[in-house]
Amino acid sequence: MAKGTSRKKEPAEGDEVAWRSHGSETAGTVEKKITERTQAAGRTVDASPEEPQYEVRGDKSGRSAVHKPSALKKKK
Repeated sequence: MAKGTSRKKEPAEGDEVAWRSHGSETAGTVEKKITERTQAAGRTVDASPEEPQYEVRGDKSGRSAVHKPSALKKKK
């Protein structure tokens, strides 16, 4: 099996997701998929096509954050 084919479906732009932040769950929306080293959410993001990260915007704070797909879970 090719690397990455057994992973759960990755989030897409516009998806509602949740993640753990400082001991509680935070919800927000996926803004974009990042597939290269870049500056986002106030820090350097070391992403690649093989290991993408996602920029999300928190519903309550309105602030951006960047997370690996394993840290995000899609809201139903």
